[in-house]
Amino acid sequence: MTPFAICLVGPTGTGKSNLALTLAERFRGAVINADSRQLYRDFPLITAQPSPEDRARCPHELYGFLATEESYTAGRWAADALERICQKGRLPLLVGGTGFYIRALLHGIVNIPPIPEDITRSLDELFASGQGATLYNRLTSVDPAYAARIHPNDRQRLVRALAVFEATGHTFSWWHSQTPPPPKLHVLQIALGLPLDELTPRLAQRIDTMMLCGALEEAAAARQHCDNPEAPGWSGIGCAELYQYLSGKITLEEARVLWIKNTRAYAKRQLTWFRADPHLHWFRPEEISAAVDLAARWL
Repeated sequence: MTPFAICLVGPTGTGKSNLALTLAERFRGAVINADSRQLYRDFPLITAQPSPEDRARCPHELYGFLATEESYTAGRWAADALERICQKGRLPLLVGGTGFYIRALLHGIVNIPPIPEDITRSLDELFASGQGATLYNRLTSVDPAYAARIHPNDRQRLVRALAVFEATGHTFSWWHSQTPPPPKLHVLQIALGLPLDELTPRLAQRIDTMMLCGALEEAAAARQHCDNPEAPGWSGIGCAELYQYLSGKITLEEARVLWIKNTRAYAKRQLTWFRADPHLHWFRPEEISAAVDLAARWL
């Protein structure tokens, strides 16, 4: 029998977790994390992971299990999420704002092996030193199809494509051609959203609340476990800004302002990503009843 699942997506700070709990209690659901930042054990407050009280209301999976120094791919998440979706007994509720994770699950993703950090770092340093054109020419010679899809100044994609080629001997285009077929699932996709001008003050208030509740102390404790700003867990918004403060590079107020600014920019990117998906059913945060009614009809 083909499994059923509901995806709850949208930009940060729009109440996805609240809707997930409502659906879980109404339809005997289990919440599965689909947010790349909420994987990390050391940052439950900064990444807005469910509280112990929320976790007591229904099962929660794939939250807060990863060490700060560990990396985790979209392919690995898709496999882990699918394993939980196929478990019997509860309605899977995939909740989060990492659109690439949801795409990997619903449309399939190739499982590229982990790339050694020294290869990526070396290529990144070359780009930073002004060798971007040289790197792009190198990519054009080995993988012209992928090079034609990206801008020569797209540092992240350029470095990633060359690092994959150097580490595996296969081009990005070749790896993409190995993408397995997506799993067979019955999926309802619900999105929560607000116009950015309405969302921005909510995000600022949320961050101020996190600070009052101990976000700085959480970051300081995490630094005791892993004092490496290049570690994957520190790359999250909020984590990175507080690390800069703890390192004496910026003031606490500068960290706060930068955290708010970067969160707003991230929310804008999320809105752009999700609005491009025609399969999403959109609701405002206060329209929980309408979203629950839609889920009831769909089920």
